[in-house]
Amino acid sequence: MSPNASARIDIRKPPEPYLSFWRERHLCTLTTLRPDGTPHVVPVGVTYDPQAGVARVLARGTSRKVAHVLAAAGTPDGPGARVAVCQFAGRRWATLEGRATVRTEPALIEEAELRYEERYERRPSPNPERILIEIEVTRALGKV
Repeated sequence: MSPNASARIDIRKPPEPYLSFWRERHLCTLTTLRPDGTPHVVPVGVTYDPQAGVARVLARGTSRKVAHVLAAAGTPDGPGARVAVCQFAGRRWATLEGRATVRTEPALIEEAELRYEERYERRPSPNPERILIEIEVTRALGKV
């Protein structure tokens, strides 16, 4: 495979160029599934923690993306909603797929805010409705 070809990435030990790309300031997309199975894609900020095997998305608790994750939680498909986050810049791209759950614990939200601030170089505005969509990453793909 050529160095520029897309490849499946080890989610716990990604190569440095892939990890570096996830540290750069890029707007991402989050894809959730509506109850009818159609995709819902929205722009978000994402942080990736390969040591923990998770990606994090901060959201307003009343958003559609949160509703989709919550609706999928009780399906026979298994725990968590199937989701994907993706970013690209020119010909470089990276996608993380996994199972998302909604977390409301203040300590986890605070940690996610700190990680967001580190990546995006600004603290998220205060929001009492903020929750965390935590994605247990099961697959990583990309071309960086």
